[in-house]
Amino acid sequence: MFRLEAVLYKNILTIGLLVLPGNKVTCIVGESGSGKTTLLRLLNKIISPDSGEIYYQNIPLSIIPAIELRRKVVMLQQLPVIFPGSVGDNLLAGLKFAEKPPVSAEKLYETLSLVHLRKELNSPAEKLSGGEKQRLALGRILLLEPEVMLLDEPSAGLDEETELLIINSLVAFAKQNHKTLIMVTHTKQVARDYAEQLIEVHNGKVVSQLEVNSHAGGD
Repeated sequence: MFRLEAVLYKNILTIGLLVLPGNKVTCIVGESGSGKTTLLRLLNKIISPDSGEIYYQNIPLSIIPAIELRRKVVMLQQLPVIFPGSVGDNLLAGLKFAEKPPVSAEKLYETLSLVHLRKELNSPAEKLSGGEKQRLALGRILLLEPEVMLLDEPSAGLDEETELLIINSLVAFAKQNHKTLIMVTHTKQVARDYAEQLIEVHNGKVVSQLEVNSHAGGD
């Protein structure tokens, strides 16, 4: 669970009080440039507020080492990093950086299936399309099984049908494994169908925070 109190970051984002519950799906919506990505970057400690405090599990982020936080709170940015090598290499890279043991080929294929990426593990990652690279990066995060997944437009570059398949898989994974999912989305249907909490950001301020009912997630 995150709690933000009197947070100010430059002239980009101002938050009085914001609570992001654990084990829930939170969707963040708002126009381009409103501060949505900045909010995710603050939660992952990529940037730090100029004033105010952010708490994770009631502990101030300011005293949590960034590396320690990012083993629990993992962020997928809009332009995911793809490493040289194969699809399998890229999936395993996250585990290596997190100092976790590698997993079996069977587990890697299960993960590819979760993100609807039909590729062989030895396929060259650099030859994937933009949407395929996005799904590969998502798979890398799912393998880490973090406490919190921060996703910035996780379905960017995907057609509508694939987008809904991916989001449904992500939400189902989060619910089945008791994870917290916080994602920025531009798609109204995604926010409407999957959010348990809906946050709207406008001109650098949170203008609404609503708890909503969702039947998604494979229930």
